Parts: sequence; C-alpha cells; structure tokens
Amino acid sequence: MSLAINRSKDRCLIKSPLKWAGGKGQLIPQFEPLFPPNVREMAEPFVGGGAVFFHLRPPRAFLVDSNEELINFYLVIRDRLEELLVDLRCHKNSAEYYYRIRAVDPATLNPVQRASRFLYLNKTGYNGLWRVNKKGQHNVPFGRYKNPKIVDEEQLSKASAALKNAEIRCGDFSLVLEVARPGMFIYLDPPYHPLSQTSNFTSYTPGQFNERDQLRLADLFRELDRQGCLVMLSNSDTEFVRNLYEGYDIKTVYARRAINCRGDRRGAITELVIRNYE
Repeated sequence: MSLAINRSKDRCLIKSPLKWAGGKGQLIPQFEPLFPPNVREMAEPFVGGGAVFFHLRPPRAFLVDSNEELINFYLVIRDRLEELLVDLRCHKNSAEYYYRIRAVDPATLNPVQRASRFLYLNKTGYNGLWRVNKKGQHNVPFGRYKNPKIVDEEQLSKASAALKNAEIRCGDFSLVLEVARPGMFIYLDPPYHPLSQTSNFTSYTPGQFNERDQLRLADLFRELDRQGCLVMLSNSDTEFVRNLYEGYDIKTVYARRAINCRGDRRGAITELVIRNYE
C-alpha cells in the first residue's frame, strides 16, 4: 500500500543538539518521502543524535540507546535544562582545560555536571566524535575550534520542549518490543555493518556491535513487522545487509561521511534504507 506524505512545511525546524558520527541530519531531505505520513508515535532504539526524532517530533516517542552518557544528557535536557545551561557557561575552549575535563570520571559527577561534560566534549572534541576505549574512557583529542558554540540556548530549549513527551531509557535495542504496537513507526539506526575490515567504527560504547548483533537486529525487524509496526532501518550498502533483509523494500541514499582520517577517503557513499512498507 502506498503512503502519502502530509506534513506541514511550516513546522519549526529543530536540529539535534549534538554532533554525532553517522548522524542523519544531512539525510532528512532524502528520508522525507520515505517516512510514513502523520507519525503520531514512534520509537528509536538507537537514538544517537536523534535527527529523525527531532525532525518528526511525534506526540509520543520512546527513545533508547546503550550509551549511558547520551541518555543521561537527554534526560537532563528534558528535565533540568536551566541547571544545565548554568553549568555549560563555566566551560573554557582550551586544550589544557579540555584534557582535564576529559580525564574526569563521569561517575563522580551529578547528572547535570555529567551532561554538561558530555556536551562540552562533544562540541570541542575533534570532529564532534564520541568515542571510548575498552575501559569506557573518552579518548577523542581536542578539536582546536576557534569559537565552538558550547551554549546554544535556543536549540537546547527547542530540544527540551521536543523531549517533554518522550520516554527515554538506556539499554539494548530489544527494549522496543516492550512498547511496540500496530501502526507505530520504528526507526532503526544501528552501528553500521563495516564496508571493510579496516572501516569498522562502532566504539560509541565500550562494547562493539558485531555481526551477531546485526543478526539479532534482523530478527527484531521481522518480529516488529509481524506485529504490524511500520519499520525503517538504515545500514551500510553491503551484500551482507542486502541479503539479511531480502524481500523488504530497499532504497539507496547518498551520505557524506568524514570519519576517515584520510581526506581522499571521505565523501559521498551509498547507504541503504530498508522498510517493511512502501
């Protein structure tokens, strides 16, 4: 069945408050005709930077991620924005200060301080990456930006308002099964299956998202399909992924990626969008 789009072009635009590796902000124009119309409730089990959620902003949302720092950040934005803004204004854009803040164990901070540290490192670290080692320690170098916008009060306020009706939880993507219901839109944006053995970037959290997890995700996709959900998934354009979702609607989109340390290996690449609806 064909689904017509009926979304107002006059809606106030809200961007993700974060820089995020693999973020979908740049792909929203290509995604727009692929979304279901009139999304009233949605779930994002890999919310990351939340570009799709902040674009659609449904009345009801269920947002999940395994990154504890990220989920704490969203909870603080939603519930304690004014306290966060006060703490953010204390940060400095210098290498010495950056490495001192990076070295702080987030477990020693209260939720507001922890969210403030997270956003500061995100805005001032190299390429906006959030990457941790096997011990869970943030290890991205200082970005040396002249004037990073650490305190963007307007965008943070918009994000806070958008999150007011969202349930936000830290955990495995399978948590979506607790809220899935017929007609719910579910967007899945997992760490991508690597294009090659040397292109694997999955260290948003201490663990890695491996091939076994991709298989678990495909099983989840099929289960959500059986339950009558409207499911859309992004992943790399590889034979492995195409075979995994054979029989579903597969579209190609073009994304610019700049994670590679070599400039000649950055640029537009194809990615897949897989749906159980048309």
